[in-house]
Amino acid sequence: MELIDKFNLVKQNTVEILTEDELKELLESKKNPTAYWGIAPTGPVHMGYLATMGKIFDFMKAGIKTKILIADIHAALDDLKAPWGEIEKRREYVKKCLELAIPWEKKPEFVFGSDYELSREYQADVLKMASITTVKRAMRAASEVTRMKNPKVSELIYPIMQSLDEEYLGVDIQLGGIDQRHILAFAREYLPKLGYKARVEVMTPLIVSLKGPGVKMSASIPETSIKVHDSEEAIREKIKKAYCPAGEVKDNPILQLFKYVVFPIRGSVTIERPEKFGGNVSFEFYEDLERMFKEKELHPLDVKAALTNELVEIFSKVRNYFEKHKDELKELGEQFV
Repeated sequence: MELIDKFNLVKQNTVEILTEDELKELLESKKNPTAYWGIAPTGPVHMGYLATMGKIFDFMKAGIKTKILIADIHAALDDLKAPWGEIEKRREYVKKCLELAIPWEKKPEFVFGSDYELSREYQADVLKMASITTVKRAMRAASEVTRMKNPKVSELIYPIMQSLDEEYLGVDIQLGGIDQRHILAFAREYLPKLGYKARVEVMTPLIVSLKGPGVKMSASIPETSIKVHDSEEAIREKIKKAYCPAGEVKDNPILQLFKYVVFPIRGSVTIERPEKFGGNVSFEFYEDLERMFKEKELHPLDVKAALTNELVEIFSKVRNYFEKHKDELKELGEQFV
């Protein structure tokens, strides 16, 4: 694959890259660069995570090896969103979800943060970076990721550890949502102060709530998101009620799920329509689907039905697993069921 093709593949469906020139240089100079994406096991795995997951498919096509960090310690550092006694169960749940929810051709390498973050060398670097980081700078870095209601010291340690993860995972790129920007910029600024190189940071957009603009997609508000192991009935009901005005492209969660989840995973999509409205239509590129929807050549109900069928099929393995292992979800708490 040509350099420009690799670059465009990595860049598509992103909001920002720090920096694009460094990414081009990396793709040109290194045959198989390595990237990582981190997920803290704080709650149920839902569609909001998958806009970033879709980029991993692009990375793999571009020859970038990818690791998935299940950041179990971070889940406790973030105002105990996962209690210390629960992080082992939570991390196993997240790993199972990600392994089964995505139809991987080749699975990424899964790593638990606790496997290396408690080492003497790592913790020495945490203290070194903490000694040169002001409280104000750490709070700014953590502000959009951790809860920060009544900031705990652990929440200020969070961005320090996420920065060091780049070095200890031995990667060239970190992948994250745009809400991670302050932490990713912090990593680029502070890793060199410890003698480590700054990495390329790739940021993806956040999927809007199923309720539409103004409502955050959150596992704690069930009607705003779809868990990867939701029942077929729940998926159909949630999508049926989702925000999707005819011809409206901006902040449309149905279109975003096609763009950031379905197309990267499936590669193409077919919308079934009655013959009197033109019959079935297939798309190889998301942009063509968006154009027809914007021009009101596709009805919201037909688009919703197609999305429902795709998600039911894509997540069949993880759904079937947890239907047979409901006790595992119950042990995690009511919000996971």
